[in-house]
Order: sequence, then C-alpha cells, then structure tokens
Amino acid sequence: MYFCSMTIHEIENEIIEEFDLFGDDWEGKYEHLIELGKHLPKIKDEYKTEERLIKGCQSRVWLHSEKVDDKVIFTADCDAIITKGMVALMVRVLSNHLPEEIVNAELDFIKKIGLTEHLSPTRANGLISMIKQMKLDASVYL
Repeated sequence: MYFCSMTIHEIENEIIEEFDLFGDDWEGKYEHLIELGKHLPKIKDEYKTEERLIKGCQSRVWLHSEKVDDKVIFTADCDAIITKGMVALMVRVLSNHLPEEIVNAELDFIKKIGLTEHLSPTRANGLISMIKQMKLDASVYL
C-alpha cells in the first residue's frame, strides 16, 4: 500500500503544477485526467455494492474507505473515464491522511486548475458528491 508523506496542500500544489503544463489546452488536461483514472487504486469487487455508490453522480462511482494506522485509505472505481479521472484525483489528494485533515481540507486546487468551469453541470455535481462522501467517510473515523 502506498503511504504519502506529503500534506494535502502539497499534493494539491503538485496537481496544479501538472495541469499548468497544459496551459489552456483542455484536450490535454482531459487526457491527463483520463490517464490518472487508469492508475486509480481499485476498490475490491466485494465493495462494489449499492451502498458504496456515490449518490448524486450520473456515472456509477464506488468508494470505499478504511482506517489504517490512523489514516483514511480510499479506493474507488467508476464506469466513465472522465469521472474515473476525477475520483482518482480526489483519492490522490485525500487518501492516506488523518480524518481531521480530510474533513478540513479546502481543496482549492479544483478551482485553480479550472476543473469546475470546464465540467458539465452533471459532472460538477458528481465531483461535489464525491467530495462530500469522502469527507463524510473521514468524519466517521474522527
């Protein structure tokens, strides 16, 4: 299992730098998002249940969390490639951190990389639902 020594804020800055490399090329940014989805820490098939589907996502997004050594570990999967990239971003940022860090995370990087303004309303709502679910899961471990 991959454990991160970076803070949430440091990971956000790393993502901002990655997306800045594409400038205004949103096709390149979407391709990067799709590539990130290919490396998403996969949820075990046994956790792909109705209870773990994120409500509010048009795509089917399964999210599992567990607490390991005081940190929350997220795994996920999705049936849509762009949304899978979005959940991969969120797992990358929030997984392997203390519950209180996750609950209190500002997640400014989403706006800074321009993702909110380049998503369809349904994808934007899905992203909000993902974040709410991840923070809710983390709050259970407080």
